[in-house]
Amino acid sequence: MLTTLRNSTIIATLALGTAALAQDGPYAPYAGTTLVVNFPSHPHYNAVMEVLPEFTAQTGINVEVDMLPYLDMRERQTLELTLNEGAYDLIAYVVFSKADYVYADQLENLAKYFMNPRLADPNFDAKDIIDGYLQNIGVAGGEKGYLPGPTGSLFGLPFGSETSVLFYRSDIFEKHGLSVPDTYDELLELACSIPELEPGMGGVASRAASGHQAAHAFLLHLAPLGGRVFDDAWQPRINDAQGVAAAEALKRIVDCGPEGSSAFGPAEAANAFSQGQAAMFLDTIAYAPNLEDSSRSAVAGNVGYAMHPMGVTRASQTGGFGLGIPANAENKEAAFLLMQWLTSKEGDLAVAMAGGNPSRFSTYANEELNAQYPWSATFGAALEYADPDWRPIIPAWGRINADIGTTLSQVLTQGVDIQEALDGIAARTQTLMEEQGYYIWD
Repeated sequence: MLTTLRNSTIIATLALGTAALAQDGPYAPYAGTTLVVNFPSHPHYNAVMEVLPEFTAQTGINVEVDMLPYLDMRERQTLELTLNEGAYDLIAYVVFSKADYVYADQLENLAKYFMNPRLADPNFDAKDIIDGYLQNIGVAGGEKGYLPGPTGSLFGLPFGSETSVLFYRSDIFEKHGLSVPDTYDELLELACSIPELEPGMGGVASRAASGHQAAHAFLLHLAPLGGRVFDDAWQPRINDAQGVAAAEALKRIVDCGPEGSSAFGPAEAANAFSQGQAAMFLDTIAYAPNLEDSSRSAVAGNVGYAMHPMGVTRASQTGGFGLGIPANAENKEAAFLLMQWLTSKEGDLAVAMAGGNPSRFSTYANEELNAQYPWSATFGAALEYADPDWRPIIPAWGRINADIGTTLSQVLTQGVDIQEALDGIAARTQTLMEEQGYYIWD
């Protein structure tokens, strides 16, 4: 398989070096090793590509990158992780893959690496890693099976993790004397006022396409409006008053959004905002560099940044990517050294300076970073409210997520009644959870 990968056009070979670059110290035994890693095509990992050559220069460990669209990674990783000997030494996995990979015993528990004094950097400072990201992307087996707790353990480190903020057109807001919405009531009122103030312009650009994108958009509103998919006994509560309010918010946003909103994925929504077709965009921080790039964005220089609006509480999303070592990897210790190097204080800052998403509090506090990227201060403040439990990361989630997304798409495009749609999702979810054994102890 490795030969196949090396012949593939999708691989970027970043190997600078040879064993001659080997240094004394922890990296010396691994100098000359070539790691094969699987990364997504994503702004954060584009920044990582600029930093990786420095790792090889410092350690003598070469890195080959198999870069794929992030929605295609799951299929490839699922194939590789089930082999006796997989192609990948290190993978970046999407957060909602965590439960499936851990449940199938396909990711290394990182405890034995952090316990090994020959491998663990004493200056790594794990307490500096953003709590919400670490809980969301790295820990499994604790509370609810996917959050920290006495039985939890660490299977990955956040790297390219994200939270949500509100992007807005500062020039349009100034032109009409508008206040930046801080609450959902203000957001929803303004969403449908914008088309009247600026004919041809939508209020909020949002992802809404059938399937994962509509489910993601709904969940983005559910947590701040006080809802959850399940109660503490795993009974679906997605169809309660808070769930209805979240679905109504999504429908209002799509109805008053730019043309074609109901078919938008995140890239299409970001593009609509960047081309001046919407006054606001509520989504991940990962899009900021592109929105400020005048070669890609017609609104560069006129973008404001604000906290994810507050409902009954303030709760921004957590998501994105983490790094994990496949259980069938050939070079696990060298892969850990690369993972540790990339997520160290120095590595996190270097990637952030190249345009990536920080995973450490110290990076967001860095004056040089905030001078280069003025929006970083808002993003750092938003992380105080990052909610690691805004969606359940359980093995059954893929099927539930798909049901939410396809059913809510019918609400957005076919006028299906919201309560009826959510009642149907709740009933099907309860049946699925029963099949999965969730109520056997009742």
